[in-house]
Amino acid sequence: MFFTFIIVVILTAIALVVAAMTIAKLIAPRSFNPQKGEPYECGIPTRGGSWVQFKVGYYLFAILFLMFDIETVFLFPWAVVVSEVGAYALVSVGFFLVILILGLAYAWKKGALEWE
Repeated sequence: MFFTFIIVVILTAIALVVAAMTIAKLIAPRSFNPQKGEPYECGIPTRGGSWVQFKVGYYLFAILFLMFDIETVFLFPWAVVVSEVGAYALVSVGFFLVILILGLAYAWKKGALEWE
């Protein structure tokens, strides 16, 4: 019974995605203009090649920012109900923070936080 429910949910999801894409393809306006294929940046024409490589440090810094941003998102709901959930939640959040601190220490040791 449970697997039937899962199969129905998956098939419904596939059908809805296919229907949405088909409807969008049918009713979308079609105008072909060569300027639509041009790279656009703040209204200023592009000079040189558009495929510029960035330092991997930018990506590492962004991933670290997202990691701690998501940590904040997880800690807000916990802080609201901390008095109701008891010691188990305190231990769980402590474990969560220890893992994040270990990740930060690893990134720091590897030099991901140094901006050159």
